[in-house]
Amino acid sequence: MTVAVRAYAARTSVPQGGALRFRLLPDDPTTEDPMPGGIAAGETAAGGGYGAVGCRARVRDAVTGEVRAELDASGPWWTLRVPESWPSSLYAVRFTLGEEDDGTREGEARAGGSDESGDDETYFVVRAREPEPAGAVLVSVPFLTWQAYNRAGVPGEGLYPTESPERAGRVTFDRPGGGPAGNWEDNFYRWLSRNGVRADYCSNLDLHEDPDTLLRGRRLLLIPGHDEYWTREMRDAAESFVASGGNIAFFAGNTCWWQIRLEDEGRTMVCHRDALLDPMAATDPSLVTVEWSGSPVGRPENSLTGVSFRRGAGCWEDMDAMKSESYTVRFAEHWVFEGTGLRDGDTFGRGAVGYETDAAEYVEVDGVPLATGADGTPADFAILATADLRHWRHLGQGGHATMGIMRRGAGTVFNAATIGWGDALDDPVLDRVTRNVLARLAGDPGWWEPMGHGAAALALAACEHRLFAVRTDGDLWVRPYRTQNLRWRRIEPAPGLVALTAPREATPGSPVLLYGLHSEGRVVVREPVTERAPWQDLYDAPPEAVGIAPVDQTMFAAGAGGELWQRPLAAGRSRPWTRAGDGPRLAALAHVGGRLIGLTHDGELRVRTRDDEWAFLGTTPGLVTLTGTTGRLVGATPGGDLFWRELVGGAFTGPPPPVAGDTGPGRPRSLAGDAALGRPRPLAGEAFTGHPQTGNNEE
Repeated sequence: MTVAVRAYAARTSVPQGGALRFRLLPDDPTTEDPMPGGIAAGETAAGGGYGAVGCRARVRDAVTGEVRAELDASGPWWTLRVPESWPSSLYAVRFTLGEEDDGTREGEARAGGSDESGDDETYFVVRAREPEPAGAVLVSVPFLTWQAYNRAGVPGEGLYPTESPERAGRVTFDRPGGGPAGNWEDNFYRWLSRNGVRADYCSNLDLHEDPDTLLRGRRLLLIPGHDEYWTREMRDAAESFVASGGNIAFFAGNTCWWQIRLEDEGRTMVCHRDALLDPMAATDPSLVTVEWSGSPVGRPENSLTGVSFRRGAGCWEDMDAMKSESYTVRFAEHWVFEGTGLRDGDTFGRGAVGYETDAAEYVEVDGVPLATGADGTPADFAILATADLRHWRHLGQGGHATMGIMRRGAGTVFNAATIGWGDALDDPVLDRVTRNVLARLAGDPGWWEPMGHGAAALALAACEHRLFAVRTDGDLWVRPYRTQNLRWRRIEPAPGLVALTAPREATPGSPVLLYGLHSEGRVVVREPVTERAPWQDLYDAPPEAVGIAPVDQTMFAAGAGGELWQRPLAAGRSRPWTRAGDGPRLAALAHVGGRLIGLTHDGELRVRTRDDEWAFLGTTPGLVTLTGTTGRLVGATPGGDLFWRELVGGAFTGPPPPVAGDTGPGRPRSLAGDAALGRPRPLAGEAFTGHPQTGNNEE
């Protein structure tokens, strides 16, 4: 027979080759711990504990289930020296008196992690002493959330129930427990291991204590499961990481809901959940421990995550209810769904949605979800899938789930917006989506993001927060300039137009208008409105011009043979064009930030330098037309697929490397048959013909 010895670790993580101390506690819970606040390095403690009484420590990799060591341990303080050869992972140690013959606990198999988190195991992370090569994933383990649920319901010892007058406002890490709370992360960790994903692990307290060292050189921070409690330092570090070019993937829900503080060198977690109880309200209200979106903090987590539990849902009365819920695809053309065979309106991920979800506030625009931004969600957040969970109000909290992606600074944030994603990874669609996200966000930067689909465009222009297009049907179309896959709406016939453009800003004599290049050799102009408006002749165009672009009060025109022409933008009809130089033969001409950008006939980009030379900028996903606005390029392929990317933020790359399991370069393995590789269903907007259409999809 064995007897479990309760213990806690002095820290939640240790580097490879480092040492981690554990406090072994008396078997009599009424015996006073002589060092309740922990013990400093090099000190000793007397009294309590088990002394040198035959205590055994079994250390296992909690991800793979592999037993790494079985050692003699003596208390009250015992030190584990971690070999440098141990992989970075989540570990658990169990201290026992007596013998364990088969590695089981009361008949329960241990491999791959336990199903309960009691006082009989102590969890910790082994951090990589040196990060894996660039591109490796860093997995954050939510020890703060685990500790928040430790002793839940015990008056004065647990943070729950949330509004109980007997709840604690301060809890210590110097106590047993604080392991997985609900085990929402376990299966995700095992999935990473089974699929050979090169990943380092950290405690989320490491993001608080030393984020610069931890995140240096990383491409992807991965946060699965339930990571509810964040310090300001953690959030600042995550937002800075993304702004500087790192990526974050949240396969999680109820993320970053509560602001907390760490005190006593990180050993005390403070979360009052009531501004009147928090003494920080009188000195620094921004650090008060309430919801991030609540007063006086007023910093909605949406700006980091894209979503929030405020609009999300929870089923606490009947957890089995989540087994029948699914996501509905809303942006099937996005690379996140590549290789799944899904189309807009299809459902997937049955059982993955819940038990708590996050969502962005959105409205339906012509059958497409569009984030309003009223809740703090950035306008760039593209909603990929939704689940309507308003009926959960009878089970806990009614709301929605919105899976999505957004660009923040130089980095990208993906959010699955559900706690239960990991538990449903045996679903081949979830498996493929997860692979797609990891392959893209852990890889090289510089890819083009999809923006929707429509009929082939001859010309594009961005003006007044809208995209205008002349399509191959000879008509002028419009849609809001948002990264969501919004529908195009027909405005009017525009026969003969071969190029569009608009100035970055108004200049003397030249308001912001929509300019067009006519095939008959004229530059024309109209107001950038979504209803019919007359085109007016402005002046003649150079011979065989293929594109126009206004920069610095000058209208430039690209000739079919590579010639570049210029004239004052606001000058009268009689002002002649003059030769500005020669360059590559272009299919389209655009401008961003006062620079001319050219698109060649083979889909490559050229930028005109300050010394009037054309330099290679990068490749595109087969674009045939191009426009620029607010530091970004937007283009369309011959098939009508719309893409965007920022002018900076990584080299302009071609297709990303194949996802693991693909059957060949550039050709993803389909999970739903060869039909999955076909064109998605036509968008509803393509059916509009004849008279002009207007609607409510304008910003």
